[in-house]
Amino acid sequence: MTATAPQPSAQEPQAAPHIPSSTYRLQLNRDFDFAAARKILPYLARLGVSDVYLSPIWASTPGSPHGYDVTDHSAVNPELGGMAGLRKFSARARELGLSVVVDFVPNHMGIQGGHNPYWEDVLMHGQASRYAHFFDISWQPLKRALEGKVLLPVLGEQYGRVLENGELKLEQSEGRFFLRYWERALPLSPRSIALVLEAAREHLPRARVSPVPDAVPHLQSDAVRAELSSLARSVDNLPRSTSDALTDEDRLDRAQELDVMTRRLQALLNTSAEVRGALEAALAAINADTTRLDAIISEQNYRLAFWKVAAEEINYRRFFDINDLAALRMEDPRVFSWAHATLFELVRGGVIQGVRLDHTDGLYDPAGYFRALQAGAAEALGVDWNPEAGGPLPLYVVAEKILEPGEHLPNAWAVYGTTGYDFLAELNGVFVDATHEDEISAVYRRFTGDRLSYGEHLYRGKQLIQRVSLPGEVNVLTESLERLGEADLRSRDFTLSALRNAVREVIATFPVYRTYLRADGSREPGDNAKIAKAVRDAKIQNRREGGPLDPSVFDYLGSVLTMDVADDKTRDAYANFALSFQQLTGPVTAKGAEDTAFYRYARLLSLNEVGGDPAHFGTRLKDFHRAAQERAQRWPHAMLSGSTHDTKRGEDTRARLSVLSEIPQVWGAFVRRWAPVILEHSQEQELGLAPSPLDAYTYLQTALGAYPLDGRPDDLADRLSAYMLKASREAKLRTSWAAPDEDYEAALDSFVRGLLADQGFAAALRDLHILISPYGAQNGLSATLARLTAPGVPDTYQGSEGWNQSLVDPDNRRPVDYPALQRRLTRLEKGASLPLASKLLADYEDGGIKTLVTWAALQTRDAHPELFQAGSYRPLDAGRHLLAFAREHGGELAVTVAPRLTLTLTRQVVPWALGEVWGTRQLTLPGSGMFENVLTGERFRVRGGRIPLAKVLEEFPLALLVKR
Repeated sequence: MTATAPQPSAQEPQAAPHIPSSTYRLQLNRDFDFAAARKILPYLARLGVSDVYLSPIWASTPGSPHGYDVTDHSAVNPELGGMAGLRKFSARARELGLSVVVDFVPNHMGIQGGHNPYWEDVLMHGQASRYAHFFDISWQPLKRALEGKVLLPVLGEQYGRVLENGELKLEQSEGRFFLRYWERALPLSPRSIALVLEAAREHLPRARVSPVPDAVPHLQSDAVRAELSSLARSVDNLPRSTSDALTDEDRLDRAQELDVMTRRLQALLNTSAEVRGALEAALAAINADTTRLDAIISEQNYRLAFWKVAAEEINYRRFFDINDLAALRMEDPRVFSWAHATLFELVRGGVIQGVRLDHTDGLYDPAGYFRALQAGAAEALGVDWNPEAGGPLPLYVVAEKILEPGEHLPNAWAVYGTTGYDFLAELNGVFVDATHEDEISAVYRRFTGDRLSYGEHLYRGKQLIQRVSLPGEVNVLTESLERLGEADLRSRDFTLSALRNAVREVIATFPVYRTYLRADGSREPGDNAKIAKAVRDAKIQNRREGGPLDPSVFDYLGSVLTMDVADDKTRDAYANFALSFQQLTGPVTAKGAEDTAFYRYARLLSLNEVGGDPAHFGTRLKDFHRAAQERAQRWPHAMLSGSTHDTKRGEDTRARLSVLSEIPQVWGAFVRRWAPVILEHSQEQELGLAPSPLDAYTYLQTALGAYPLDGRPDDLADRLSAYMLKASREAKLRTSWAAPDEDYEAALDSFVRGLLADQGFAAALRDLHILISPYGAQNGLSATLARLTAPGVPDTYQGSEGWNQSLVDPDNRRPVDYPALQRRLTRLEKGASLPLASKLLADYEDGGIKTLVTWAALQTRDAHPELFQAGSYRPLDAGRHLLAFAREHGGELAVTVAPRLTLTLTRQVVPWALGEVWGTRQLTLPGSGMFENVLTGERFRVRGGRIPLAKVLEEFPLALLVKR
């Protein structure tokens, strides 16, 4: 990223940046727009959050339910209320003391349906487009037929059949020409327009000669014919779209000239019935002749293709394997400036105060991008910022980044931390009983027959993604590597096939989502070691498979990735490949793990979460404490997430499933007891049982996790059916998105509904739900309190101040009942008290108890901002059944007391970990004096820094103790 940071000035000190204390995430769409969101701002202010955190607000595909398919970064989404609606929302937020954080999508754009004007311009003009540099397109791929073209995988079947079926038609509207494919209107290249105009000229009536002596020919027909010929010549004389000599000025002139000619044609059509008739006749004749129509289609700057077979030859980089999302070249300063102009305008005007960045691992140079973003924000805010001098960053920015176990966020990044998936995984694992890993694994293996480790599933998933979903990206990368090899006598004998297989193997064994090498050769500490590990593991895997590849090909790939070469010219070429390689490892890992292996390895589904590693069976308390201490020191303002729009399950769905780790024998007996009934509701198909044992096991856990706490499973069958359809397609074993097996999916739906309707099974499921329910609720409450008080900026996902038993999207974007939440909050605002807390605990199923914990913790954060934003973190040891820690700052002290593994602690005798179940355990505090549990209003006198847990948790199974 090339960016010039504002020069530091000694006259003006940097203004303190806005740092949220807490955020609340809202999912916007056309049914919940700025106006609707504005109405709940008073509620959010009362709840106690400091910032409202919005899903993408930028213009996106009409009807988008999420906003991540941005079509124009320079415009605020009109479906949400546009710029005016956003400004009203922000102004109301400021009135209430709230700030606004927005989600920004720098990696890609939505290109479906003709709604992206920049992509449409590329389709029309090809390389000559003013916006060709926006997108990461390989204009000279190995396939000759695609040279100078974009592969466009939009057809429902093979091109020839679509053409023969008459589904492709040329159309004209207001002087512009399109290729119509059902609802999609694709623009025509200028040179092909010339062919249509020439055809129209042939359909004009011939000039008539008057029989009267000395009369002149019919001048109107001659003039019309001449004007059409002139237009055709003008269009045909435009520079070819594949010309390498075009400057930005040439591209602009070309587009402007075409606009002039379009207006000329429209004027001619408006004034001449002859021309209108001739053009209609020409279009009809071409559309009726597949040979002529194909000839014109072949002149386009895109090549139409069947969507199912296009992945192997796709020549534009996508977001993962989604054809309708094209990656942006944000490393180009021109693209960066265009994409962020409106964002910086909103920062400058005080409309927004923070940014959440989506999918930053897809960027060519994340570190350079972050620095450029902060430099632009500094200029917009009118503050001095010198990235080399340190000091606070001008704008609150957090980046979506998945950290593998043991991986750390690069310290030099100009962000305030991650969006919190690392914290989510650490906290989630705290409520899993690691001592029962072998027993849970045995139950899973016996039922499903799956003997593979998660690591093996991950490796296979990454290989599958490269061969089925992202082969085009692998091919483009391999072709680049082959060109590098051809230039070196020592590597020119490596075949394209060998290089491709080596690239696949190294990506499949890559230990993290990506490395962060930069074009100048700099890199993050440990990047070389990660590359070396991947190369070493790829060699080992190659030997396991019989050694089909010579080991030297892996060594060569490793040297290119580390830029291990002497001369600068070759190093620059290696750097370009290495940075492109980094952009591919992330999508392959994400798709291979989160969207494949997570659905193939169902040992304990609460662990199969974004940011987590299902192979790690729980988080040790000391590991959670160590990570929290590191976050307090390095990233004290990182976001802390519990549920997000991307999580596979809501936080309370996971909390309930984690209880199974405490009762492997009960769970195993349940699975064995109902296995025959499961078999009765299954169907025998050619490829085996439907559902498969894996899908059945996934269903059992999901039904239990999502079973509503209020005991009213009215829409549970519909939700479970939708989830299982998605889960089975993501697993890609018996059905998939690319090749749905309708018979299997019908059997799966029948199984889901039939088993849930089976009275015996339904009763047993309800009984198991009743057994785990209070312990799952305890996990959810403890996790909520820990998230709201640990170092960082806690985010509450919409509606998660009550129970969140959602499943994967779109289930997690269901509307929230804010009127009910507002009524509940009004009751709480009368003040925390033990009678109120006890009443809510007795009625815990309605979620009021979680709202109490959320509200009380947020109010405490608001009352003690320095304590929670800058306070130290001290672990408190009170045994394996308690997550406890202290936050200290400037004489202020708060202690979080969050029970865990309470089913084991209580031995299922009582539902809550209260009073005497804690025995003689003592809680050692950093100080003595009077402490108040802000959740209940209880006060405790602490002497000698110690207090019995039985006293602290005598009446309520949770405590946030604040020293008074």
